[in-house]
Amino acid sequence: MKRDYYEILEISKTATAEEIKKAYRKTAMKFHPDRNPGDKVAEDKFKEAAEAYEILGDEDKRARYDRYGHAAFDGAAGGGFGGGGMNMNDIFSQFGDIFGGGGGDDMFSSFFGGGGRNGGRSSTGRGTRGSNLRIKIKLNFEEMAKGVTKNIKVKKYVPCSTCGGTGAKDKNSFQNCSTCGGSGQVRKVANTFLGQMQTVTTCPTCNGEGSVITSKCTACKGEGRVYGEETVNIEIPAGVQAGMQLSMRGKGNAGEHGGGPGDLIILIEEEAHSELHRDGLNVGYDLHITFMDAVFGAQVEVPTIDGKAKIKIPAGTQSGKIFRLKGKGFPEVNGYGKGDQLINVSVWTPTNLSSEEKEVLEKMRDSENFKPQPAKSDRSFFDKIKDIFS
Repeated sequence: MKRDYYEILEISKTATAEEIKKAYRKTAMKFHPDRNPGDKVAEDKFKEAAEAYEILGDEDKRARYDRYGHAAFDGAAGGGFGGGGMNMNDIFSQFGDIFGGGGGDDMFSSFFGGGGRNGGRSSTGRGTRGSNLRIKIKLNFEEMAKGVTKNIKVKKYVPCSTCGGTGAKDKNSFQNCSTCGGSGQVRKVANTFLGQMQTVTTCPTCNGEGSVITSKCTACKGEGRVYGEETVNIEIPAGVQAGMQLSMRGKGNAGEHGGGPGDLIILIEEEAHSELHRDGLNVGYDLHITFMDAVFGAQVEVPTIDGKAKIKIPAGTQSGKIFRLKGKGFPEVNGYGKGDQLINVSVWTPTNLSSEEKEVLEKMRDSENFKPQPAKSDRSFFDKIKDIFS
C-alpha cells in the first residue's frame, strides 16, 4: 500500500507550494542515489519523494489527490494516472528543475551528475525525449460505468520513416563529437559547499549525443521526426470521473534525433445524460409522479445506466421521498465498491382542470384524509435532555 504523499515529504495538508518545493528539495538531497551508492532503500525513497512532488507540486493533481487519494492516479492505460509511471530519467529531469537547472552550469543541476543524468536524452544515448501530448475524451455514462476502448487519431510528431528517426542521410553521416570525444558529457571540477567536486555537464557541441551529423536527412531536415498522425488504442477503465487524467507511456511526440517519445495524457470529460445526473459513485434521477399514483401507489419504469428498471411506488408516497436502487451506480476505479441510484420523487400538481374535476376535488378539500398531517415531535428526547441538565 502506498504511503501518504504528505507523509513522504513530511508536510501538512495545508502546506503552501513553496513549502512543498522546499520539502521535496530536502528529501531529494537526502536520498539521492549519488549520495547513497548501492543503497536500494535510499533509491526507493528518492523515487517515492519524486512521485509525491509530481502530484503535490501540481495544483490540479493535488486537488484530485486531496479528494480521491491514490485512487485518482492508480492503474489505467499503460502506466497509471500520475507519479507511478515515472522512470529515473523523468525523476532526474524533475530533480534538475527543482534546483534551478535542467542541464546548465547551475551547481545543483550538475551536482549529482549533470542536467538530469543525460539532459533529457533518450536511454540509447542519442536525441532528446519528445514532449508529452494532452488530449480530451468525452465519455457517456455507460462508457464511464463499464469502461471502453477508444481508437483515437492523434496528430503529433512521429519518427521519420526515411532515416529511421536518426536525422542523418545514411549511417555514414555520423562522426564523433570533437568536444566530448563521443561521450556526450563534459567533465570539470567545481568548488561547492562540500568542497572541490567533479561535475558533469551536457556537451554543448553535440547536445549530449556524442556525435554530430555531417549530412542531414532531406525528408526531416535532420530532425529525425516529421509531423503526422497515429491511431492510438486507449483503454478506459470502469469508474473514471470527469477531471481524471490517464497516462499512456510512449504515445506522445517522437523525440528528436532518435530520442524516446513523450507520453500521452488523456483528460476525461463527461457527456451530460438526458435524464440522469452523477454525484460521485451515485446516480441521481428525479421522478415525477401524478397525484393519483402517490395516493394509490403504482409501478413505474425509470432509466438507469444499464437501461430501464421497474420500481414500486407504495400508496401514500410523499413528495421528496427517495428510493434507492442498490448497486446501480458507478464502480470505484480499481476497486470493488459500487454506488447506488437514488430516485427523488416529486408529486406533480395538475394546473389545467375541468369544472367537473374541480368539483370532485372541492368535495374532498374538507376531508380530514386530504389535510396534511404534522409530524409528531419526540417529546421523550427533550425530556431526556432536561433530565441531564436538571
